[in-house]
Amino acid sequence: MLVGIETKPRTPRPEWLRAPAPVGENYQNLKKLVRKLGLHTVCESAACPNIGDCWNRRTATFMILGNVCTRRCGFCAVQKGAPLAVDYDEPRRVAEACAALDLKFAVITSVNRDDRKDGGAELFALTIEAIRARLPECGIEVLTPDFQGSHTAMDIVLAASPDVLNHNTETVPRLYRQVRLGARYERSLDMLAYAKQQRPEIPTKSGLMLGLGETMEEVHQVMRDLRASNVDILTLGQYLRPSLKHLPVIRHVTPDEFAELKRLGYQMGFKHVESGPLVRSSFHAADAVA
Repeated sequence: MLVGIETKPRTPRPEWLRAPAPVGENYQNLKKLVRKLGLHTVCESAACPNIGDCWNRRTATFMILGNVCTRRCGFCAVQKGAPLAVDYDEPRRVAEACAALDLKFAVITSVNRDDRKDGGAELFALTIEAIRARLPECGIEVLTPDFQGSHTAMDIVLAASPDVLNHNTETVPRLYRQVRLGARYERSLDMLAYAKQQRPEIPTKSGLMLGLGETMEEVHQVMRDLRASNVDILTLGQYLRPSLKHLPVIRHVTPDEFAELKRLGYQMGFKHVESGPLVRSSFHAADAVA
């Protein structure tokens, strides 16, 4: 048994967790272009249930620095193993995809690259710059790893002036050893606080998955900690198990509970809150800065 996480028999997925099938012209066009340019999206690699909705809204989440992660988080469907060589042409191809699809908002994330001193921060900056050169009106959110706590790496990303700086805390501190192997809760809070301190005009953002065995009081405390770190935007969604090799879903949080968390988030002072069973980090990302 995993320490700190209960296990129980698999239960059927509730009706409120059934996402519509990905269809539509924008979705199909983006899928073809991603293949043609040899790019990766976290939408596909992490098996996101909202891929059809987001791609049809002309919002896409590109995953740079390859599709192999150096960490082995218990919740994530992204491939783990030896990292791929850094592809310095990748920023150009991401920008080409954004321009070809006339994207209104792009989210750039990456696998963890603990093999690199800067954690991949250089590629984040180069990608932001490439998109701005090709499509100046496109909004850009970066969803970064923790860069192993390197403020220097965060400075590299901030210098490129993304429209939103996102780093997910993912879960409550008690569950970090199982859910976020190699990460530290305090380090994530520090990186968010540092980003806001250095560039107060850039909105900061973080998110949590629920249903992994956390208590509501623990969730409330993380929300308070994020506000104390001056985080502006909060996302809360239901954890969905990618496969039987991943952590089990302990419970399905109800839509009413998500609605209450949204109300509480605004009460705490978050400027924008997305809270619902199918919410993910980049869910309706453009709405948060509209």
